[in-house]
Amino acid sequence: MMQRREILTATLGTALLSAVGLAQAQSTKTVRIVVPFAAGGVQDTLARALSQEMAAALGQTVIVENRAGAGGTVGTGYVARAEADGTVMVAAAASHNIAGSLYTKLAYDPQKDFAPLAHIGSASYVLMVHPDVPAKNAAEFIRHAKANPGKMNYASAGVGSATHLAMAYFTGLSGTDLVHIPLKATGEAINEVLSGRAQAVIAASIGALAFAKDSRVRLLGVTSPQRSKYLPDLPTIAESGLPGYQFDSWFGLLGPAAVPAVQANRIHAAISKLLKDPVILERLDKQGIEPRDMSNADFGKLLAADYVRMAQVVKASGAKID
Repeated sequence: MMQRREILTATLGTALLSAVGLAQAQSTKTVRIVVPFAAGGVQDTLARALSQEMAAALGQTVIVENRAGAGGTVGTGYVARAEADGTVMVAAAASHNIAGSLYTKLAYDPQKDFAPLAHIGSASYVLMVHPDVPAKNAAEFIRHAKANPGKMNYASAGVGSATHLAMAYFTGLSGTDLVHIPLKATGEAINEVLSGRAQAVIAASIGALAFAKDSRVRLLGVTSPQRSKYLPDLPTIAESGLPGYQFDSWFGLLGPAAVPAVQANRIHAAISKLLKDPVILERLDKQGIEPRDMSNADFGKLLAADYVRMAQVVKASGAKID
């Protein structure tokens, strides 16, 4: 009897030490935040705004890693195949969910291959026009465009970009005919409108805010379902001439589908804590991101619903990438 008790005690002790060792290994493992775009964009800035405080909250080293290419699909595919407990990604609706309908072939499934870890917030876009366009709201812009089919241009950050699809969705829903000028970045697209070479652009609110009082451009409306807190006097496009129009983007952390529940809960708890930190809130504010904490279950529901909505946007735009 004594020998069995000693064996049982030794076995339990070994198991306990193994569990402690595993917990220590998990707590010291480096977490990589993958950004599927080049440095300097909104998702990159967001990752770097959170990384240091996230490391402190997790008690782990956190590094930011840019893996750009093919409209964000290279980095996203990398995360889908990465180690489940050490890699996360800063994702956005305007790239992650759109890709599922925009690309005819993807090496991953935007829905099935990822787990929601933490919702961070959302950002809207703004319809901007050159002042020579005789329109002060969406309704007047639509009337002018219909009176001049094929004679007006709109600029974007490239085929399949959020700025392209937001405007293509606008033209499809409004029945207008505008010529698309694809460029390489949102800043270039805005400059086309400032110069008068293009008549319109839909740009992320963070890019539009700097031009709110610039006489070289006129802001007509925000794309979100509600008015933006950053431009409270600017009506939504839906209320100012195009009912049913909505194009905004959530931001959040996603991980590989097999991420352990313990790690998912730890990351969610860390981000929830940071979304109450005045320093983090100020950083989000500077990016035009309105913070919103939600459970991972609710974030998952948002992902599913938004995937369907973005599929409708892509279909209405007629855009496809092989």
